[in-house]
Amino acid sequence: MKNEFDLTKLNPDIRTIKDMGSVLCDKEWQKTANPNTELYYMYRGLKEKNNLRYDITLIFPIMLGKEFNKTKGHTHKNECREIYIVLESEAIFLLQKEKDDIIEDVYAVKAKQGEVCVVPPLYSHITINSTTKILKTANWVDRNMESSYEGIQQRNGACYFYTTQGWIKNENYQNVPVLRFENPQSSLSKEFSFL
Repeated sequence: MKNEFDLTKLNPDIRTIKDMGSVLCDKEWQKTANPNTELYYMYRGLKEKNNLRYDITLIFPIMLGKEFNKTKGHTHKNECREIYIVLESEAIFLLQKEKDDIIEDVYAVKAKQGEVCVVPPLYSHITINSTTKILKTANWVDRNMESSYEGIQQRNGACYFYTTQGWIKNENYQNVPVLRFENPQSSLSKEFSFL
């Protein structure tokens, strides 16, 4: 996918350590970290097509103590899918499905430039940058989609954290399934050929 936007001329929504609230793994590190440190930039609504909105996110190669930099994580209030495309570098997407405070499913998708991760309805998801380069992703989502951050925030993060020691289970969840790994799509499937 060609780079059709000059992001240097646009004003992003910026997430800082302060904005992340309680979702970080390394609470001791967070106590002394600069709360205004910028973690990622979101450029929302760059274009629209077929009632879908196109966004770009830049996630910086910053360590959050022992945890790799990530997005805050959200669920869609309306039951819609979201399509992520890695434009530059490599991403890890963590997806979890929760019902009645129980995690029914959790898996990770590692995707490199050009590869795609489709988030199913009702799955909370975060994007992780475990590289030494800026991660640039694009996403297509229902333009009327509303994000909910409450579930992940109330549990102090997703059910797993990705750290320098590997995957660590978040102790604020009970009965978390073993993390499994799924392959990304190599490109957008024919189902999304209209994009």
